[in-house]
Amino acid sequence: MPGPRVAYLLLWFPEPSQTFILDEVNTLVGLGLDVRVYSLYGPRPPGRLAGMAEVLAPVHHLGIAATGMLGRDLVSLGRTWGPGAAQFLRRVAVRRWRSLETWGEALWACLTGVHLAGMMTADGIGHIHAPWADGPATAAWVASRLSGIPFSFCAHAQDIYPPDGALLEKLSAAAFIRTENRSNLRYLTALFPQTAGKLVNIYPGAPLAKAQRQAIPVSPPFRLLAAGRFVRKKGFPLLLEACRLLAEQGVDFHLTLAGDGPERPQILKLLREYNLTARVELPGFVPHRQISRLLQQAHLFIMPSLVAPSGDRDGIPTVILEALQHEVPVVATEVSGIPEIVIPGDTGWLTPPEDPQALARDICAALSDPTEARRRAHAGGALVAREFDSRTNYARLKALFQGATRPRSAG
Repeated sequence: MPGPRVAYLLLWFPEPSQTFILDEVNTLVGLGLDVRVYSLYGPRPPGRLAGMAEVLAPVHHLGIAATGMLGRDLVSLGRTWGPGAAQFLRRVAVRRWRSLETWGEALWACLTGVHLAGMMTADGIGHIHAPWADGPATAAWVASRLSGIPFSFCAHAQDIYPPDGALLEKLSAAAFIRTENRSNLRYLTALFPQTAGKLVNIYPGAPLAKAQRQAIPVSPPFRLLAAGRFVRKKGFPLLLEACRLLAEQGVDFHLTLAGDGPERPQILKLLREYNLTARVELPGFVPHRQISRLLQQAHLFIMPSLVAPSGDRDGIPTVILEALQHEVPVVATEVSGIPEIVIPGDTGWLTPPEDPQALARDICAALSDPTEARRRAHAGGALVAREFDSRTNYARLKALFQGATRPRSAG
């Protein structure tokens, strides 16, 4: 008998800032799982996807083009799914959401969930999985409730910090909930202890293939690297403040700050204000396959994450895993799941968030002792190989899918 056909439900797919999910899908396909991806929004422009791995699973995009179909599904809602369907949709949509944006995403998720219930039934889906706990999990919940197909979801970062207005009901309705770090497992257990038995922690894989790193002399100017979206939780303005302190202390360095996002104007302003324009390079968005080249050239990788005022924070940033894969020493902040991979005295330097003085001090410590930095980076690479192997971790996820659904019939 063939195994279950599993639907992956996302807002966008593939998404350049979510290469770990593409790796997850591709690894599951490589492990023999029949995966179909359903994207609630339309496709990204091809140029935005440059440098990403090939997508190995079939992908169906909805987006604005699907509006007519969604309208027809709503008109025939009671006829197709019974008299209780409309009441359920109202219960999902009409509640206290954490923001207007969250409500809009949830409303679209409700509409697309109705359409997907019929589509997934016709496609022979045996299990629905949403890699995010917010909009995608809401759509999965709706599709599951109407079709009877079991669902699960994963909790990462901004999707649970703070929780949306339907999180408890989604946790209660799901077959299981994956967390991608132990910090989130503890958080959800404390928040909703009645659903703790459904939670399972499975670390992500490190999606970037390890490249051979040539030994580079650790001497001035020291080559520092940071990468990520230019958003509040990444803490890049604080990194620039730490760089200002390093410059005042006479440290000779060059920082490559790769990425883009809404905080770019503030970052440019701080570069001028701190007189760092000659020391800091902003290459913009770097395609994923080029990250390896940047890591090979770096003396030190820095991840200055913090908790944003909204509560949003990183889980375990994939780029930290990739830095340690390449045995680049890492200085990072003590936020969410980061201490599970950057262990002080063992695999890197861990500093308090929002403390530029402490960040500058630990950067100096890492640069001043290259032998110790290499030892910690090597230990970090061994930890990534041991705990963040894609095939090992996603084999566990595959087994959960198989246990939470009925295999489809042959033919």
